[in-house]
Amino acid sequence: MTDRRTELAANLAQVEERIASACLSAGRKREEVTLIVVTKTYPASDVRILHGLGVRHVAENRDQDAAPKAAACADLSLTWHFVGQLQTNKVRSVAGYSDVVQSVDRVKLVTALSAAAVRDARELGCLIQVALDAESGERGDRGGVAPDAIEELAASVASAEGLRLDGLMTVAPLAGPYAGRQRAAFDRLMEFSSRLRRNHPAANMVSAGMSADLEDAVAAGATHVRVGTAVLGVRPRLG
Repeated sequence: MTDRRTELAANLAQVEERIASACLSAGRKREEVTLIVVTKTYPASDVRILHGLGVRHVAENRDQDAAPKAAACADLSLTWHFVGQLQTNKVRSVAGYSDVVQSVDRVKLVTALSAAAVRDARELGCLIQVALDAESGERGDRGGVAPDAIEELAASVASAEGLRLDGLMTVAPLAGPYAGRQRAAFDRLMEFSSRLRRNHPAANMVSAGMSADLEDAVAAGATHVRVGTAVLGVRPRLG
C-alpha cells in the first residue's frame, strides 16, 4: 500500500505540474481547471489513496464496476462522475451514486435520469456529450450527439425535474475532420459552449481532454480534464 501511495503521489504531482504549466501558458488561473481522475478498472483502495492525496473528483464508465466501488467509498467526500455510454437499464443504479452524468446524448436517457433522480430525491448534474464525428441525426462512434442536436437536448435536460444542465463534454474523435486535431476539436467544443450559455448561462462546465491531450483542452478553455492512465498507470486489459 505504501509503494502504491508513493507511485500515485508521484504521478499525481506530474499531472498537477502539467495542468499548472498549461494554465500558465494559456494565461489562466490554476483553480479554473478541475482534475477528474478516471479510476475505471482500478480498485476502491486506489480511490481511497487518491482521496488522501487531495483528489475530490473521480470518474467511472461502467456501472457494474462503479456501483460497488462507490459504495465502498461512501464515507469519503467525493464527487462521482459517470463518463461512459449509459444504457437506460443502468440509469437507476448510476443515479444512486453519481453526482454528474457526463454522457447524456438522447432524450430517452434524459427521461430515465429524471425519473431516477426524482425517485431518489437527488439532483443530478448532466453534461451533453458532443460527438464531433457525427452527422446530423446520428450518434458518434464513442457516444454523443451531433452538434446540431445540442440545443434541443439541452432544453430537455433543463426542463427535466431532478436534473441540472451543467454544460458540455466531448471525447477527441478518432475519425472525421477533427481526428488527430485535438486542439481544433476542443476549440470547436468551446464555440458550442458559448452558444449554449446564451440560453443557459449556468451551463458553463466544459469537460474535455485526457492523459494525452490535457494541455490542448486547457489551452482551449476546458473547465474539467479527465485523466486516468497518467495518474493510475496503464490499465490492465479487460476480458
